[in-house]
Amino acid sequence: MLEDKGKELGRLIGQSPEYQALKRSSEALNDDKEAVALLQQMEKLRGEAQQLIQRGENPTPEMEQQLDTMLERIQSQPTYQRAVAAQENFDKLMLHVNQWIMAGMKKGAASPIITLS
Repeated sequence: MLEDKGKELGRLIGQSPEYQALKRSSEALNDDKEAVALLQQMEKLRGEAQQLIQRGENPTPEMEQQLDTMLERIQSQPTYQRAVAAQENFDKLMLHVNQWIMAGMKKGAASPIITLS
């Protein structure tokens, strides 16, 4: 029974406007070659900075400046902005879903009647 309800909930979430918007914005971001290249450069530079930190060294001021510049550039990309907004909206939906599940669990735990169907 729980598996069926979980699958049904997943299907409903997958059909939600929030998930559909997230999916579309993610696909659009992946199709934006400039944004993808910039994100890859940022990830590479972040990895290099992380390696320095793990060795007990500090990232250079140039690295920090490059990361700041890249971050400003990616944040100005419309496809990135749409993806971030869609992710935030989907996260809000999932927060509500989790709250509804918790409320149902509390109600179910307080119920003296056990149902299996």
